[in-house]
Amino acid sequence: MTRAVWGIGVVLLVLATAPAQAYLKFGVDVGGRTVPVRWSPGAIRYFIFERDFGGVSAQAFSDAIGRATTTWNAVPGLPVSFSAQGLTRSQPLEADGRTTLGFLDRPDQERVLGATTFLLDATTGALIESDIYFNTRFRWSTAAAGEPGATDLESVALHELGHLLGLGHSAIGETEVTANGRRVLSTGAVMFPIAWPAGAIADRVLQPDDIAGVRDLYDVLPAAEFGSIQGRVTKNGRGVYGAHIVAFGLESGEMIGGYTLNTNGDFVIAGVREGPHILRVEPLDDADLESFFGPANVDIAFSVTYGPRLAVVQAGGATSPLTIEVRPK
Repeated sequence: MTRAVWGIGVVLLVLATAPAQAYLKFGVDVGGRTVPVRWSPGAIRYFIFERDFGGVSAQAFSDAIGRATTTWNAVPGLPVSFSAQGLTRSQPLEADGRTTLGFLDRPDQERVLGATTFLLDATTGALIESDIYFNTRFRWSTAAAGEPGATDLESVALHELGHLLGLGHSAIGETEVTANGRRVLSTGAVMFPIAWPAGAIADRVLQPDDIAGVRDLYDVLPAAEFGSIQGRVTKNGRGVYGAHIVAFGLESGEMIGGYTLNTNGDFVIAGVREGPHILRVEPLDDADLESFFGPANVDIAFSVTYGPRLAVVQAGGATSPLTIEVRPK
C-alpha cells in the first residue's frame, strides 16, 4: 500500500533539489534558480479540520497529530516547531493561508493513505501554507497499541509532517512484490514511501535517516559530531543518475542515505556521525520511481554494489571522494 507522493505544488511545481545531500529535499524554481521549500524560523501554526470519521473523533485526531508533531519538535536544534491552533471548519486544500490537517474523501486516490500539498509565493518561493489530508477510503485508528486491520494515524501523520517540513522520500527500506502491490519487509526511515501493513505502529519513531535529513535541510548539523561522505557512482566508467547510496556506521549502527542527482553520478551524504562506514549502492527498485524523482532517466539496471573501502568520517569534515563502480545487469 503506497503512501502519498510528497505533494502537489499549488502555485508552482515542486521538485527534488540537487545535488543530493543526506536526503531528497523539495525545491521550487524561482527566476531560474531552485529555492529550497522550507519554513522560516519560528512556529509552524496548524489547524485541525473539525470532522469525525470512522470512530475517530476530531479530538482523537488532534491528539494523534499532537503526538506526531511533538516527535518532530524533539529533533535537536531545529529552528522551527509545530504549534497547534485548534479546530477549524475549513478543510484541507482550501487556499486560505492556513495550514490545515484533516480527513478528506478521495476516491480517485484509492492507494494513497495521505498527501501533503504546498501553497507558495510564485515570486519568492516562500511557503504560505501546507495542508495534509488523510484519505477516508481507509480505516483509521488512534489506539495506543494499534488496531488490527486499521491504519495507524500517528504513523502516517509523522510521515506527512516530514513532507510538510520539506523532506522528500527516503529509500532505506526493502519490499517484495505481491499480488496486491508491494509489501514492506523492513525500513530504516519513517520517510520510506511504502507503508507498513494496517495495524503496525513501527513508524511512530523517527530513524537516524529522518533526523539527518531534517537537520541537513535546516542547516543545524553540529560540526562537533557529524561529517559528510562524498563520491561518485559509475557504470562502465560513466556516471549513474538516480542511484541510492546508504552509509552504515560500524560504530553507531546508523544508516543514512543519499542519491546521485546528476549525470556525473556525484553524491554527498551529510549528517553522518564520525567513524568508519560501509557504503552500499542500490537501484531504486523498492517503490515507484515517481515516489522519489517523478519522470526522470533514473538508471536501475545494475546490481547492489559495496564501496571498495570504508569511508571514515571525521567530525566537521568531508571524506576524500570515493568512486564506486556498479555492475550492469
